Parts: sequence; structure tokens; C-alpha cells
Amino acid sequence: MAPENLFDQDQREQDDEINGILQEWHEADPDNSRGAAVFRRTFDQLYDGQHTGRYKWAQLSKTERTHFGTLIEINLRREFSDIILDGEAMDFQIEGIDIDCKYSQTDGGWMIPPEAYDFEHLLLVSTADDTAGAWSLGVVRASSGNLRTSRNRDAKTGLNRVGRQNIRWISRHAALPPNILLRISESDVSKIFSGRSGQARVNSLLRTVTNRRIGRNTIATVAQQDDYMKRVRGNGGARTILAEEGIIVLGGDYEEYRRIAEELGAVVPEPGEFVSLPLVPASPGSPHTTILDGTAWRIARDGEVPDSPAPSLPSVRRAPSAASTSRTER
Repeated sequence: MAPENLFDQDQREQDDEINGILQEWHEADPDNSRGAAVFRRTFDQLYDGQHTGRYKWAQLSKTERTHFGTLIEINLRREFSDIILDGEAMDFQIEGIDIDCKYSQTDGGWMIPPEAYDFEHLLLVSTADDTAGAWSLGVVRASSGNLRTSRNRDAKTGLNRVGRQNIRWISRHAALPPNILLRISESDVSKIFSGRSGQARVNSLLRTVTNRRIGRNTIATVAQQDDYMKRVRGNGGARTILAEEGIIVLGGDYEEYRRIAEELGAVVPEPGEFVSLPLVPASPGSPHTTILDGTAWRIARDGEVPDSPAPSLPSVRRAPSAASTSRTER
């Protein structure tokens, strides 16, 4: 009976460690927005779209794909420095507990080294799929009951069926911030990239992809210029050019622009994102309208083409973002 009692006590202590880490993580990222941003940033970092024009996993080399695990470890450590310290025996330390960071392109394909399972350390396991627009992150212990009995030539092993079931998920198949170039047709992508200049390509993107969240990195990928943000703004950028076609461009960094999107019943851009909207005059008091330049406006319906320039947008101030409020410095 004594060994069983000791085993039960050990299991309770292990559960307490996992529970403590999950609680700490939830308090640091209650809506998983920081975690989602890390995975989005890591994909974009590998694509390096500003310099390469790449925007999807299939365009990466095998070596680059393998590097994702290293980058996600670095980026998680950097983003969550408020709760993650450098580990003593493993990659990280959270709540004073060593935890090994493991990423796999294949869900469940994590390879676990002897230094993790010899001492039954905790594992922070993750996977992500940009095409599916989803990411997962969880905690599990590298205990004998959770692992396969087989080993590869490096003495590494993987989780067995029980181990995969025992993962305590921080996030499971949660949505990534959108990579809009993966969500539109190949013909639209080809049309956008056919522009001869960065400005022409950004104009085409914002003209073609309306009422959809477009991230800053997508702008950089399409423009492929150092001053890519200039291609969106007024004073000769897309905001000025598309206004002549009845299209406004709203940025999520500004409270007033987010309010306008909400009033129009449009997709609301998050900080660092843009939404372009074709507008037509509306009857005052109609649903989903906003007042600009003293006139009521609504989003053009499918097949409806604006026949007048878009109204001027009001002066704006930058909206506080989750990134700026979650900690002082990133």
C-alpha cells in the first residue's frame, strides 16, 4: 500500500505544478492574444515577405521549416518574459518549475530527449498551421506512462496515445491573426502581385480585398519596400488614391477608425491591421451607417460600385492595444 500512496501523492504534486503553470499563463494572456501574436509573428519572420514576397509554408525550404521550432522558443521567451525565465535543466522556467519547449509541424509529433524524460520534466508542446489558421499550446509531463517505449537513434521518443490525451491545453486550435493572402483566390493573389510597383500592388490589395482584416506584414509582403507603410497612408498612398474610387482605408491603431468600422457593421481591424471599405451614400438613420463629411454612408453591397469619391476621414489618435497594455516593454 505504501508505494501506491507515494505514487498518488507524487501525481497530485505533478498536477499542482501543471495547474500552477496554467494559472500563471492564463493570468498573463487571458484571451490568448499574446500567444496568437507570437505564432503569427514567427510565421511572418520565416516568410520574410518584405524581402522575398513569400507568404505561405510551401514556399519555405526544409531547413527554414525546421528552424520554426527554434524561433517559436525564442519568441515565446521574449514575449512572455514576465512569466518565463531561462531554465536550469530545460529551456524555460515558469513558477520555479523547469519546462522543455517543444514544437512540431505535425500535431502530436513532438520528439522528447532523454534529459526531459529521465527526470519526468514538464513539456510545453505546440503546433501551428498557417493554412488552417490555427495554433495550439499545452503542457504535459514526460512521464513513462505518457511516452512510447520505442526510441530513435538519438534516444528520443514521443508521446503515446495516453500522453496526447493528458495534454492540458492552454490553447487548442485557436485562430491565428489572419494571413489574408491564404484566404483569397489564387487569381486574386496573381492580380495583386502583377503590379509593377509596390504602390500599385498595395492599391490592388486594398481594392481587391475589402471588409477583411489585412495585417501590416501582408502590406510589407505585397509592397516589398522599406517604406511599405507609406504605401497605405494618405498624401499619395493608397488612402488618397482609393478615395477617388469611393474606398476608405481604416487602420486598427486608431480608435476613431475602429468606431467607424463598428458603425458600418464592418470587420473591425485590430492594432497593426487595416480594413478597406467601398462606401456609397445612405439614407440618414439607416442601419449600419456612419456620418462623414456631414453625410450618411454605408458599405456598398455586392455588385454595387461607388460612383463618387469617398468622404474624408476624421483626425485620429492612436488606440491602446493589448500589446501596449499587457506590459511596459516587449
